[in-house]
Amino acid sequence: MSSILKKSAHIRYHLRCLKTFLPAAYTSNDSQRMTLAFFTLCALDLLGALDTHTTEAERSAHAEWIYQCQHPDGGFRGFTGTDLGDRRTERNHHWDPANIAATYFALVSLAILGDDLARVEGSKCLTWLKRLQLQDGTFGEALSLGEEVQGGRDVRFCFCAAAIRWILGREAEAEAEGNIDVDRMMRFFEASQTYEGGFANGPFHEAQGNTWPSSESIDRLLGWLVSRQTSILQEEGCPAVSATPEPQSVIAVEGTHASSTEGEVDQGATREDIGIEPSEDELRTAGFAGRCNKAADTCYAFWAGGSLMMLSSLHLVDQDALSRYLLSETQHQIGGFGKLPGDPPDIMHSCLGLAGLACMGHPDLKPFDPSLCISMETRDRLEGLKGQVAGYSP
Repeated sequence: MSSILKKSAHIRYHLRCLKTFLPAAYTSNDSQRMTLAFFTLCALDLLGALDTHTTEAERSAHAEWIYQCQHPDGGFRGFTGTDLGDRRTERNHHWDPANIAATYFALVSLAILGDDLARVEGSKCLTWLKRLQLQDGTFGEALSLGEEVQGGRDVRFCFCAAAIRWILGREAEAEAEGNIDVDRMMRFFEASQTYEGGFANGPFHEAQGNTWPSSESIDRLLGWLVSRQTSILQEEGCPAVSATPEPQSVIAVEGTHASSTEGEVDQGATREDIGIEPSEDELRTAGFAGRCNKAADTCYAFWAGGSLMMLSSLHLVDQDALSRYLLSETQHQIGGFGKLPGDPPDIMHSCLGLAGLACMGHPDLKPFDPSLCISMETRDRLEGLKGQVAGYSP
């Protein structure tokens, strides 16, 4: 199978997702349109195709739709379907909540589209964000009847909160009614690190590859992240569709430690330093798994690879094997990436597959910022806009 990025096919795939109706399987995701929009726009941006394959009028229309999702009480909805408009009352307003993930995706999507965020009601958004923080420091997803915080405790919501706060800047923060408790959030992160070094969605849960790290206990974390690289490409009992030899075991010894002091990264560390001794066969094709004893999954090329990139430690894994996994196993002939080998492409995995390749500096993709899951070009644009978003009034 090919180990070449089929760039033109990926562009066509994401343009179809952006400009035409999605398959029927996406019907249940209608309320998550903002999420789908972000993954599509991010992918086209990484491919360098957004400006060349869409018109200025189309990009402006996409931005207008995002602003239609801005909530009157702060934040953004996941789609326009819950907007009650003039029929909104004190009795029914809880059926039209803003959503923390949708708010993050809306802000970065506007930046990808080249919008200046001038119409974002920043101070109102940060006031709403503070009300989503729970006593344990984490964040819920939305506010319901009686200001009750809804949605499971999830460190990814903490990421969304931190990113929203960073994007909107200190001017909006100064005008907001209060601020989130960062120290309390960091204590929640610390309590969520497990015995093997990874981070879970909360204390006493299983570590997962899609939870971003704090700056503490980096030595244990590196060993855990690197041990997620695996040549197991199918779950037990699933028919094999891989073009590679029979899957081998996970390429690492659980609980290994990087040779660094706590909180610091030894950038001279090698795979041998943290106890990894893979065979040539094992490394022929190897993706990342999110948890112990799981098969490789396309999206973890970003979740684990992006974390390692932020820690300046991507050299600790076999990037050639990871590239072969993405390009030979889960890249689809019509464009996009599937979750597992043989799966049809879907919007999220198609974006995060590209993001995983961008972490490794693929030459056909823009330079990448894993901390926000956007191109460095968009990151620089946001840096230039910081300080300009405050209490916009339409």
